[in-house]
Amino acid sequence: MPNFKTAVFLLLILLFQSCKKEEVKPLLAHSIEKKKHIHDSLVLTVPYSLQPTQISEEYIVRKKLALDNFYTKTFVPVDFSGSFLVAKNGVILYEKYQGFESYEKKIPITSNTSLHVASISKVLTATAILKLVQDNHIQLDQTVQSVLPDFPYEKTTIRTLLNHRSGLQHYSRFHQSIKGWNSKKVLTNQDVLGYLNRYKLPLLFKNDTKFNYCNTNYAMLALIIEKVTDKSYSEAMKSLIFEPLNMNKTFVFDYLNQKNDVSQSYKSTKLNYGWDQFDAIYGDKNIYTNPRDLATFDLATYSPEFLRKDLWDEALKGYSYEKKGIRNYGLGIRMNEWETGQHLHYHNGWWHGNTSSYVTIKKDTVVIIAISNKYTQKTYQSVKLSTLFGDYPYELDGELIEQ
Repeated sequence: MPNFKTAVFLLLILLFQSCKKEEVKPLLAHSIEKKKHIHDSLVLTVPYSLQPTQISEEYIVRKKLALDNFYTKTFVPVDFSGSFLVAKNGVILYEKYQGFESYEKKIPITSNTSLHVASISKVLTATAILKLVQDNHIQLDQTVQSVLPDFPYEKTTIRTLLNHRSGLQHYSRFHQSIKGWNSKKVLTNQDVLGYLNRYKLPLLFKNDTKFNYCNTNYAMLALIIEKVTDKSYSEAMKSLIFEPLNMNKTFVFDYLNQKNDVSQSYKSTKLNYGWDQFDAIYGDKNIYTNPRDLATFDLATYSPEFLRKDLWDEALKGYSYEKKGIRNYGLGIRMNEWETGQHLHYHNGWWHGNTSSYVTIKKDTVVIIAISNKYTQKTYQSVKLSTLFGDYPYELDGELIEQ
């Protein structure tokens, strides 16, 4: 009889413990889900005080479905090789990584992979210039010649380099004006300045009279950054932007030492694109990063602790109204300006097989990022996703958005 009572007692204890475990499971699941939600938020990665509005789980699920549908229809059919991320208020709604940073070595692209973002580098170069303006090292309307004495055009200013209104010729076309051009020489930024100084290549138009998108502008801005900071462009970008924002996967490409170590660039046929004589020039391109780092940078743009609001206002306004149309350019950022009053800021990139798109929807605190290292124009369709977050006149099944 005592043995029977003991057995019953032990059975009751086991049943009680089992019930307690069942109560713990949903609590544990909730805890894991909470941690996952925190993990998917980029707010904690920004070293500035940010208080974005919270978004509901229902909102996240609904947008994730729409974004997955877009990704499946847009990127899957072209065997996309790259990375894709969309975030709202610092919360990642959707991200996807596929393909290879090296098809030869079969190294897969992951959330830690740094890809070449091509002309999106201009956004970061322009921000570094604005940081130097904020610290009173330079002024936007200061002449370039006052910083770089060998620069031969007296009226060109830092602002007209930033907004592509300088009239400078693109360095890839210098060979059309220079006899005996050496197509095998790998050019540096200093070489570009040297050619401008030596040959006094004529401007395409007078300073600040027209818009002409030109990589030479940003090659010169990189030299200004070096001159003012007394650091290499790579080190200056680290100290001004990358390290303060914990952008640990972001760096400036070192042509001489990193050609075999960085993600490679491919044609749509997966043939390696290789290198050419313009691949060592930086400022206009040659920044490697990943979507999480770039989204962290985007979040920082909402903090006046990172950069004053008046400087962002200068960057985000349009400067070129000679031609009618919705397109314009600020200081290192493209924009569409509709008659309805809606504004949308973005920048695309294209260098060899690398294409990229960075869409920053300021009104709705949304960032959309697509980066590919295998040539495709599908990355540029990402801007159409803005219609999921606000009243922007895009149709997701329409034509490609031009670069």
